[in-house]
Amino acid sequence: MSGGGESRFGVGRVTRFYLPLLLQAFSQSLTYPLVAGIVTHGPDGVDALTAFSQGQVVMFMIGALGGGLITTGLVFARTWYGYISFRRLNALMMAALLSVQCAMALPPFSDWVFRGFFALPPDLAETARFTLLYGAVMNGTFFLRNVPMVVLFSCYDSAKANNATFLRMGATLACAVVFPRIGWTGATWGLAALTLGVIVEYSATWAWARPYVARLRASHSPMPGRDRPAAGEVLSLTLEQFRFTLPLSLGGFLLMLSPLIVAAFVGRADNPGDMLALHYVTLGVANPVAYAAMRMQTVAIQFPPEHAGDRRLLVYAVAAGALLGLLPLLFAVPSVGNWYFGSYQNVPPRLLGTARLAAGIYSLICIIQAVRGRIEGLAAVARRPSAVMVGQVAYTLALLVTLAVLLPLGVPGWAMAVTSIFVAPVATTVAVYSALAVGARKKEGEVR
Repeated sequence: MSGGGESRFGVGRVTRFYLPLLLQAFSQSLTYPLVAGIVTHGPDGVDALTAFSQGQVVMFMIGALGGGLITTGLVFARTWYGYISFRRLNALMMAALLSVQCAMALPPFSDWVFRGFFALPPDLAETARFTLLYGAVMNGTFFLRNVPMVVLFSCYDSAKANNATFLRMGATLACAVVFPRIGWTGATWGLAALTLGVIVEYSATWAWARPYVARLRASHSPMPGRDRPAAGEVLSLTLEQFRFTLPLSLGGFLLMLSPLIVAAFVGRADNPGDMLALHYVTLGVANPVAYAAMRMQTVAIQFPPEHAGDRRLLVYAVAAGALLGLLPLLFAVPSVGNWYFGSYQNVPPRLLGTARLAAGIYSLICIIQAVRGRIEGLAAVARRPSAVMVGQVAYTLALLVTLAVLLPLGVPGWAMAVTSIFVAPVATTVAVYSALAVGARKKEGEVR
């Protein structure tokens, strides 16, 4: 897909591409703690945030089965036929996964998940079920957004994607300010604020992507007598893309199981209510910078190594992760942390010191996530999605083993969560590196 931009490595060039991605990931993740202020000031207080978050965890876990779509689009949707096939694959997966999401929000499945697995009381289980059911609108909009997002990234126009996210954040921020003042609080209005922001973002993204799509269509060379691919050609390309997406999607599903696994263990530690509340509010600080660091995956796809042993992007990833890690440290400062966790997130005073400590510890995770994003991007460039899946399996197993070891030792729930979230991405990075190395050795053996 043409659209401007040179893919050769240069610190300035990479930074101009990465900075909008970083800001986009940061601002996207920031919308969730913004909305948390709407949810926690409802009648159920901070407990509502636990139910609201767990409903969204299930929603995102289902959506993770389509989590490989953007990577697939970046690899395949660079021709008109590839774009049409990707658009069809995206629509088919959206329809299938939203159907699963709605089914999971209905009895008996919702009772099994929220009252059984999460052990929520009936009123909070209903909040989680409602969030999952009506979150289908927001999740569907995320799927629709995949197509124009891929177009903008492929054309090195990440700035427009970033601007669309800023519009989303602005709409969400406006809701976070206005809704509590007029009494619109609780999980219902929190979900409404999130959904409105995502719709605004999708609308802007598509408006900015349309000229690139028109250019792509005009640039393709039609076969004599027709200007569109035959149905069989589209089906063949769609199946090829689905085979590429499948390992990424299955791995992404395992990856999204991690919040469920963490919540299940933390909920069985001492003082589960306090520990779960701490876990979710501190993740609201850690996730924006962690996701921003993970955007190094997209950078690695667009700026692949130019020669054997080219590790310039690795050095760049380490430096970027170190800088990002400074941001969560702000929330470890008493003046900032007490205001954010206490006044805005409504965390009880007895937990403020622990919340600040957890936020400070999370500042160290960004380097790990940036290095992980870079190697996963290289695996996608090499068309080795199975290597990414191996890493995500390693993530899930490392998380599970760490929590299983710490729970019987009586480690506090918040510390269990922090430790496991550190160990898991390290295991992922090692696993992906190892899988790529094994694949390279096999390829060398076949050549010989």
